[in-house]
Amino acid sequence: MNKTRASGRTVGGLRTLSLQAPAVTLLLLWMIVPLGMTIWFSLQRYNLLMPGMSGFAGVENYEYLLTDPALWSAMGTTLLLVGWVLAITVVGGTLLAVLFQQEFAGRGIARVLAISPFFVMPTVSALVWKNMMMHPSNGVLAWLAESLGLPALDWFSSLPLTSIIIIVAWQWLPFALLILLTAMQSLDEDQVEAARMDGAGPIAIFFFITLPHLKRAISVVIMIEMIFLMTIFAEIFVTTAGGPGLATTNLAYLIYIRALLDFDVGIASAGGVIAIILANIVAIFLVRMVARNLEE
Repeated sequence: MNKTRASGRTVGGLRTLSLQAPAVTLLLLWMIVPLGMTIWFSLQRYNLLMPGMSGFAGVENYEYLLTDPALWSAMGTTLLLVGWVLAITVVGGTLLAVLFQQEFAGRGIARVLAISPFFVMPTVSALVWKNMMMHPSNGVLAWLAESLGLPALDWFSSLPLTSIIIIVAWQWLPFALLILLTAMQSLDEDQVEAARMDGAGPIAIFFFITLPHLKRAISVVIMIEMIFLMTIFAEIFVTTAGGPGLATTNLAYLIYIRALLDFDVGIASAGGVIAIILANIVAIFLVRMVARNLEE
């Protein structure tokens, strides 16, 4: 008979590792093959418009990208987009979570309506904002401006990046609200009541009880949102196409331009490798931050 160890492995029979091997192997192939192909193409001269120019390029593609002002502009746009959306969603989500935790008539319906934008597809969301909300002639915001006697604003020409930030923040605010509102459910009401009996006001309760309680949930929101916000594409593609100029071109959209508009697979692959490196640096930092909060 096989003897079972405390670690879960068996002596004289199949080990746990052999049972895990197929899934782990498939997962590694799923990750390593695309990554390996991206690295390989990034070292090649591979432009679909010039098939005669091919061969090993070494680090030429990386040198071209790192000396291209468009790359640094795209990275700056990416940081601005991620930073502003995070600030809006975390602050707004926290305040809305505190609000929806209170008892009021129709609270259940209000919660559903507040969370529902997160389930709208990015392309549909961008189209709604472009044609129904921010349109300079027929949009709701233009109608409100004219009602107040103000000139209508062409958002995507005058404030292109701000427009993208508003659209993306509108999509991700419900996600932050959902996570933070769930965390609010575990707040000890006895602690809040004790603070009130000791004379603490709403502001003091928020900063010294509610906010510390939401610290871990806020860390999770920041980590998840930052990973997804670095790859924002559909909203830019539908509304501004990266313009005017490079005003709304983030790193993901720049890679799209190099790959599917310029047909330069080598340059686009090099940009993809740079994006992977940046994403991993951010992920390591965020995972450590979340782990530190969990330990506390």
